[in-house]
Amino acid sequence: MRIVIDLKRDAVAEVLLNQLYKHTPLQDSFGVNALAIVEGRPRVLNLKDALRVFVQHRREVVTRRTAYDLRKAQERLHILAGLKIAIEHLDRAIALIRGAADPASARDGLMATFGLSQVQAQAILEMRLQRLTSLERDKVLEEYAETERAIQRLREILGDEREISRIIVEELRAVRAKYADARRTEITDEVGAISVEDLIVEEDMVVTISHEGYIKRNAVALYRAQRRGGRGKIGATTRDEDFVEHLFVASTHSYILIFTTRGRVFWLKVHEVPQAGRAARGRSITNLLNLGPEEKLSAFLAVREFRDGCYLLFATRRGLVKKTDLMQYASPRPSGLIAIALEEADEVIGVRLTDGASEAILSTRDGQAIRFKESDVRGMGRGTYGVWGMRLDEGDEVVGLDLAQAGATLLAVSANGYGKRTEMEEYRLTRRGGKGIITMRTTEKTGRVVGVRMVTDEDQIMLVTSGGKVIRLRANDIRVIGRNTQGVRLIGLEEGEQVASVARLAEREDEVESREDVPPAGTE
Repeated sequence: MRIVIDLKRDAVAEVLLNQLYKHTPLQDSFGVNALAIVEGRPRVLNLKDALRVFVQHRREVVTRRTAYDLRKAQERLHILAGLKIAIEHLDRAIALIRGAADPASARDGLMATFGLSQVQAQAILEMRLQRLTSLERDKVLEEYAETERAIQRLREILGDEREISRIIVEELRAVRAKYADARRTEITDEVGAISVEDLIVEEDMVVTISHEGYIKRNAVALYRAQRRGGRGKIGATTRDEDFVEHLFVASTHSYILIFTTRGRVFWLKVHEVPQAGRAARGRSITNLLNLGPEEKLSAFLAVREFRDGCYLLFATRRGLVKKTDLMQYASPRPSGLIAIALEEADEVIGVRLTDGASEAILSTRDGQAIRFKESDVRGMGRGTYGVWGMRLDEGDEVVGLDLAQAGATLLAVSANGYGKRTEMEEYRLTRRGGKGIITMRTTEKTGRVVGVRMVTDEDQIMLVTSGGKVIRLRANDIRVIGRNTQGVRLIGLEEGEQVASVARLAEREDEVESREDVPPAGTE
């Protein structure tokens, strides 16, 4: 039986194969009890011992076969030696046989006259008359010489272990050449059971979490790219008192590290997040996590895998920063782990995965920013407080943590939908703990800063409003201007509506739908 499965254009073959492995006998595992009789006793062998015993067996077979062939060749040579004597004295032998009274007398006469053994004398008596011709006599002599050479060869084999090994190899190759065909069964190392994750396509998903703690995921492709200044698209339906507060992009196979206001961290797989329609509210995250009664969500981080040499860099609303080895968060617990110790009225506003040698940028709601080396922050344990990253003025607070990138610009977005990009060269490198410099001039028109992100020209930006609308922009559509400026309008807002969240998407330009012609970037 041959079964052919034709896949649709958008199907993922690896996932379908995992489905077949899990739900059909296409792939199966079985145990092999390698029980064998070794030296007369039953033994269970591993693969190495089985091969060793097999080679020993083949060596014994070749040795015993060679010894048997040698014995038979010697017996034949003995007979041929008698025939050779008879041929050399043919007339006397014939006369003796003709004059004998019976076969026994003839045999005894041959033995006495020519010094032959009983076997040799009997072979002469049984020899047919045609063997007495000249041609047949030559064949006897030729066979005698060949038998002598064969005996010499067999003795050489028995006296040389390397020659026996060579014969074993030749015979195995001959068997392979005669019987070998393509293996249909693949023998592999022990493979564990296929997990649920193996049955899920790995793709980027937009994960949204509302202020009241409703979470859901959707494919990135659902959000069509638009020019800045557009009206946006509904990304989540919320209650009047609720609004979308957090949005990020992660693979379905990634972990979501969820940090709470009490400084704990929870683990959640992206594929475990319920998938809902673009305008749906999603599911309360309290049903997915074991949160405390007064505990709220504060920060999120997508991590593909836990490995050495990586760190988590924390920033809190009051300007503290902390660096901890990622491996300290590699053991999830249903009740969560302590991620950072927080002072009263402080909370985590950002967490970044780093290599320990990056440059961090903190940005505040009043439009200040500071750039410093991550190495200025010493590594600490999970349950520790941080150190000062930035000194804040009265009423100000940190709203953004990012890592400097070569060739990138710093995007700042205000509550009233204004934004701009600024070259990184305008942010001088200083020591942590300073007050920083202006990154965006905030006014009543622009509103205070709600988000700051490091972007490149190829990046795409997603803005989420308090009304649940989502707009997707190309970063290169946003003007690059100086630090001490207000920026340009990025999104049109309804009365009473404000920008609530800013996210950077990892998507190639050719994956976005084409747009209609609109006014050039950087115009009001």
